Amino acid sequence: MTVDIANLRSWIGRSDTSGDSVTPAPLRALTATLDRDDAPCAAGDAIPPCWHWLYFLPTARQSELGPDGHPQRGGFLPPVPLPRRMWAGSRIRFLAPLRVGQVIERRSRIEDVRLKEGRSGALVFVIVRHEVRADGGLAIDEEHDIVYRDDPKPGEPAPRSVAAPDDAQWTRQIVPDDVLLFRYSALTFNGHRIHYDRRYATAVEGYPGLVVHGPLIATLLLDLLRRDLPDAQVTAFSFKAMQPIFDIAPFTLCGRREGGQVKLWARTPEGHLAMDAGATLA
Repeated sequence: MTVDIANLRSWIGRSDTSGDSVTPAPLRALTATLDRDDAPCAAGDAIPPCWHWLYFLPTARQSELGPDGHPQRGGFLPPVPLPRRMWAGSRIRFLAPLRVGQVIERRSRIEDVRLKEGRSGALVFVIVRHEVRADGGLAIDEEHDIVYRDDPKPGEPAPRSVAAPDDAQWTRQIVPDDVLLFRYSALTFNGHRIHYDRRYATAVEGYPGLVVHGPLIATLLLDLLRRDLPDAQVTAFSFKAMQPIFDIAPFTLCGRREGGQVKLWARTPEGHLAMDAGATLA
């Protein structure tokens, strides 16, 4: 498939602004989804790192969705013609806490569009910068990497895997299932069918099961940190998706503290690195 990268790069600099309020209902729902025992949140409470993903949700009309459940291409994001899209990673700075009851604003800008050739063909990377503001000040500065790629060809070898580290201080096993993935899709208004439509995920896209959301894995890694370092204040977090995790077997969250840094990763049932992440503590 031909990719007109010059046209796609004309999207660089495009911006979008949206507003929301830090309401408690999504926070209660994610607390339940993560099986936490937290007390009910109250006005003025700070929300955990990366729980801002519960807000500024995309609200494309039903008639504007593509066959995979994503909004049709174009608009703020460039119309990349490659069929598969995933959240590949993020780099986030937490400058001030978001609090229940605040009115918040997100300013988004297309920072870069790049074309690369991978083992499976063309890859297009779109980098979006999000600035979340509250009470007139910058609270969160986030770079969001989106990757587009072609469907794999018949008989194409699977991407090479990387062995996960074996020196974790903390671990937690997660048993993904349809309900967990459905609840997270609902909380984030994510219509991508690979996360909840098993027939589509297996018969159309060729996956062995439902795909666990990348941001859900990232949220679970930060949740592991909170469980083992409950008083820690996270000032920065980054993650990179290395390979998919499916709902057909348990996977393992891992963490290790190294001074003011926390190394975090997700391990597949086969011992491969599925997500590589890290947090900086105050």
